[in-house]
Amino acid sequence: MSTKRLFLFAAYDRAGNIDASLEYYVGALSKYGDVIVHMDSDCRDGSIKKLMPYTIHADARRHGEYDFGSYKRAYTHARNADILSDYDFVYMVNDSVYGPLADIGPALHAMESMGVDAFGPVCNPNPDHPHIQSWFIGMRPTVFLSPWFEKFITSVRPQTNKGTITKLYEQGFTALVAGHNLSWGCLWNVENRGVYNKIKKLYRTGLPFMKKVAFSRHGGRLGRQILYVLGHISPTARDAIMENARRTYGVEYMDWLLTNNPVKIFMRGLKYGIKKARKGQL
Repeated sequence: MSTKRLFLFAAYDRAGNIDASLEYYVGALSKYGDVIVHMDSDCRDGSIKKLMPYTIHADARRHGEYDFGSYKRAYTHARNADILSDYDFVYMVNDSVYGPLADIGPALHAMESMGVDAFGPVCNPNPDHPHIQSWFIGMRPTVFLSPWFEKFITSVRPQTNKGTITKLYEQGFTALVAGHNLSWGCLWNVENRGVYNKIKKLYRTGLPFMKKVAFSRHGGRLGRQILYVLGHISPTARDAIMENARRTYGVEYMDWLLTNNPVKIFMRGLKYGIKKARKGQL
């Protein structure tokens, strides 16, 4: 019997566009399960229809509750359709990453084989509040069919800052799993901001995603890592990522960012180091 999965997919685009990177990601997930997409955006010209071939439901309406607000809406659709009990695993996934950079099947199998109630690719092992990073969370029925999870996800409301969102929902989810005497685990433990800053290393160890924000961090110092990853993935994945990156950051910026020139890389590191030193003196 094949594994039945449901992906609750949260997406956002400032301009209300659905481009190749989102289609590619949703399409890749659809090979391994059913997908419900909810975007925290008002998509122009009914472009949400681009996702219809890959989804059992897709909607795009600005709600201001960020990713967990979209998870809530996707979950509510599945609950109201009375389909949740049909699945072996339910995932909450968002588009803050580019990918998959390779076939996602092995990663799904590895996570599901851990035998824990909740899981993900990456854990933030902060000693005060270790948690599954919320851009990819998997759950067994012991979680997604529980009354406490329904209460948690349907109680999501707009928050004033990212820190509160992280505490209430990202850290809060993992704390609730543990608080109900359930188990959780991840394939990678990544401290601090390593998931943004060590994308080459993580890719080489098998993580099939890279965070989008890496493209704008550290004054362009991560460009060489990004270029390495782009050079080792399929042309389809690379073209989809580049379409979104050029639209998001600009063509000129991307041409500047993606370089192997050692002098340019050295100068970026120097400028970034000086900037950090000056901030430390303020």
